[in-house]
Amino acid sequence: MGAATLAVAAALALMLASCATAPKAPPAVTGAPAQPAPANVLEPAALPEQPIIAAEIGVEPMHPGPPPEPPVELATGGDPDSVTNATLQLRSEYGDLWTRIRQGFILDDLDTPSVKNAEDWYAARPDYIARMVARSRRYLYHIVVEVEKRGMPLEVALLPMIESAYNPMAYSRSRASGIWQFIPSTGKLFGMEQNWWFDERRDVIAATDGALDYLQKLHAEFGDWYLALAAYNCGEGTVRRAIAANRKRGLPTDYLSLKLPAETRGYVPKLQAVKNIVRDPERYDLTLGDMPDAPYFAVVRTKKKMDVKVAAEFAEMPLDEFLSLNPQHNRPVIAGADETTILLPYDKAELFAAKLDLSDQPMVTWQAYKFRAGETLQQVAVRFGLPLETLRTVNGIGPRAKVPVGHALLVPSQVTSAATVASLKNAVFTTVPSGRALYHRVRKGETLASIAARYDVSTQDLKGWNAGHTAKIIPGQRLRVVSDVGQVRGKKSKRGSKTRVLSAKPAAGKGGDRTKPASAPASRPRHHTAQR
Repeated sequence: MGAATLAVAAALALMLASCATAPKAPPAVTGAPAQPAPANVLEPAALPEQPIIAAEIGVEPMHPGPPPEPPVELATGGDPDSVTNATLQLRSEYGDLWTRIRQGFILDDLDTPSVKNAEDWYAARPDYIARMVARSRRYLYHIVVEVEKRGMPLEVALLPMIESAYNPMAYSRSRASGIWQFIPSTGKLFGMEQNWWFDERRDVIAATDGALDYLQKLHAEFGDWYLALAAYNCGEGTVRRAIAANRKRGLPTDYLSLKLPAETRGYVPKLQAVKNIVRDPERYDLTLGDMPDAPYFAVVRTKKKMDVKVAAEFAEMPLDEFLSLNPQHNRPVIAGADETTILLPYDKAELFAAKLDLSDQPMVTWQAYKFRAGETLQQVAVRFGLPLETLRTVNGIGPRAKVPVGHALLVPSQVTSAATVASLKNAVFTTVPSGRALYHRVRKGETLASIAARYDVSTQDLKGWNAGHTAKIIPGQRLRVVSDVGQVRGKKSKRGSKTRVLSAKPAAGKGGDRTKPASAPASRPRHHTAQR
């Protein structure tokens, strides 16, 4: 799936930079002054393209190897608010991760003109390859280990290179996000929580779990990895229909024989091209560089709430480097779950754990503020010493959105205290829709829940927009929807009647099928303990 860099990447960096105080971070708004003070709109920080550190570290509990002396233990006692993590263990059987990946290639090679075209495209862009490989250093070891655990072909570990160029902030026109490019509905189906505070589609661990679950499900259905990969791109319903059409005509049903969307026809050849480059980069005059066969990050758990900039300062990391490992946060505060998982480089994890355990001061410089009747966002921004653009960005409010009275806003706190954290815990933060109203005509068999899911809104909101008209919905009834999902447009059906469909990809299978995947694996206990 083609992926463009998400505007949220710049927006998140912008709002975090707005409150940064560390010398290496951009200049800052550190809190709300007693009197309004002018503030500058800051330039967004870019995702780092080079490896963060030389040392490579592990996700607990990783494969044993030459462990640190003594093994690193991040658990810091019985305090429920302390960091809780297991011993880190390291291993290197292969010396180089590329060697390990090459030895795990098991799929038959494709040799088609599309593969050659993709090879030529990549070979002509060595700088692009270098940036992609540099980003992958943070995540690739973890993905390789997870793929091996499941007995899957290691070609799968290269899939994010096709999906997102290993950019965790990649975002597509169909609203797919993260290195594995999940659309909202499929992300939720495979256990990725998406709320006002964070989006687990950008969480490397959560998204990798979901992607491998989905790919295994597809392989179980189709019995062929190329068909599973195709279905990951365009949706299993599309592949099912293509197989059925070929069977009806007595034609083969392998990947190359199916009539699939153009993007999907080029999808597996792109993966084959990347596989060929990884197997023999010199053949294409490319250099991948060494990739240590060792974990890159440690997993740290905490129940404490804190500013993202404070977490970065505790780890002694520049803000953009911290975000490259923790890109799931939508706001400048790490909150929204009872327990938070933070990924940190190996040589930063113990330091972070120690600082966090010793700190008994509130680490949040933002508070909840209830929007009042007769107030404007501009007035709120002035009151708390923020540029209007920053206030909108921090709260995810578009330029056309109308903020309702009583809506909770995130604003700088004038005095940092336990009450600041309590205000965030007690407030209910919700997304303000863009203000663009759509009208959906109810079809036979639809329910409020299915309509809400289609537009990625809550059933409660749908009832609110249609007060008094949702006790019992009937086919033909029109419902008002306020959604950030694409505009509704008219499309002629085969019978000539006009139907209402989304211009954005329908929310279901990752590739955009209308039909929901038949089943998803049951959620397994993972590092995260946030409610699913």
